[in-house]
Amino acid sequence: MGTTRKTITVTDQQDSWIKAQISAGEFTNGSEYIRDLIRRDQASQADIEAVRASLIEGEQSGKPQPFDGDLFKKEMIAKHA
Repeated sequence: MGTTRKTITVTDQQDSWIKAQISAGEFTNGSEYIRDLIRRDQASQADIEAVRASLIEGEQSGKPQPFDGDLFKKEMIAKHA
């Protein structure tokens, strides 16, 4: 996997935070910390897209069917008791 050098600007407070994460042993350098944030953001976006796709699928699946919570509980108790 290739790499590309990026230059970013952070506030003094953000720089102190990054340095604290490195000092705590969470990361070896600022680049590693930023890459971790990007990976987390990518995973979060993937989760959001999966939820959106599920919602669309549900909306397109037809009319809602009535749900009887009490009956469901009774069926589950009978099945798993």
